[in-house]
Amino acid sequence: MTKRAVIVGWSHIPFGKLIEPDTESLMARVSGAALDHAGVSREDVDGIYVGVYNNGFDKQDFQGALVALSEPALAYTPATRLENACATGSAAIHAAMDFIEAGRGRIALVVGAEKMSSQPNPVVGDILLSASYRKEEANVTGGFAGVFAQIAKSYFARYGDRSEELARIAAKNHKNGVDNPYAQIRKDLGFEFCNEVSDKNPYVAAPLRRTDCSLVSDGAAAMVIADEETARDLARAVGFRARSHVNDLMPLSRRDPTTLEGARRAWRQALDEAGIGLDDLSLVETHDCFTIAELLEYEAMGLAAPGEGYKVVREGIAEKTGRLPVNASGGLKAKGHPIGATGVSMHVLACMQLMNEAGAMQVPGAKLAGVFNMGGAAVTNYVSILERRK
Repeated sequence: MTKRAVIVGWSHIPFGKLIEPDTESLMARVSGAALDHAGVSREDVDGIYVGVYNNGFDKQDFQGALVALSEPALAYTPATRLENACATGSAAIHAAMDFIEAGRGRIALVVGAEKMSSQPNPVVGDILLSASYRKEEANVTGGFAGVFAQIAKSYFARYGDRSEELARIAAKNHKNGVDNPYAQIRKDLGFEFCNEVSDKNPYVAAPLRRTDCSLVSDGAAAMVIADEETARDLARAVGFRARSHVNDLMPLSRRDPTTLEGARRAWRQALDEAGIGLDDLSLVETHDCFTIAELLEYEAMGLAAPGEGYKVVREGIAEKTGRLPVNASGGLKAKGHPIGATGVSMHVLACMQLMNEAGAMQVPGAKLAGVFNMGGAAVTNYVSILERRK
């Protein structure tokens, strides 16, 4: 009989430009802390799953083996490193869950981390382009932001200029980020600043301004996953009502860039498996690497018809006090986006909401949380529907 995996503990550090020199030191801050939070001994961990994108951020690779350096009791525990672009953290979570649900172990430690700020911005931009189809997109002006700028241009050409709505998404997420103790930027920038092109908010890749783009970040997050039987003796358990993983073609030239079809399919699979609709969700943490991504994700999840994501913005549906709060944490836009840590972070923040432990970020009465984490330009798409079990 297949076992069910649940999240039983976690740890999260503030994101930003941190003093830790590498992912090894970042992972050291969260690995033991997550085990302590779960009430699990090091000796009881059966597998370690590490999400680090790297691809040139650090010359040290083979990063699955680094966790044990700060936790010697884990020296002989099997460890595997996962990489799936910006969804690397979710890939690690899914691998750990598969391990538990296949009955190969009872407890798994998942760690996501990235050290991005040690590289100059042009190098960071080139590294991030490795999450695009280099044969066609390597010379896009503006690097990876330029890829999403192309998506925005295509969308605007079909449905009209939505720069104002993108600014409102940025302003919403920065306002929410003020309440997130882990956020890289805890400042309410306001709509006017986000909407105006200025010396402090220039175009990064038109029509995307600086406030439309997520940050270069360092950070780490970790969680402990166990089977339900083991979780009975632990303090907390957050379960997966459903989870899905859907891919799409990498080259934008072979897709409709104005719709995130892989994301749409992932959402539909997860909602169908969970037996719910969007109105049953209390909140969503979604992947706003760029504000145009969040706008398109409204449509992919079914909050709006194609081309009508602007209505979600104008009607305040995704506001923290709206019908379906989206990124009550501030999202990647305010919190930061250390690639390998992002998917783990999103799940941790959703767990905090469901456990009523989100502090000033708390969405009252949160019962079901949706998490959407994507890699590249929605090439790999993960959706989780989480609920409190204990």
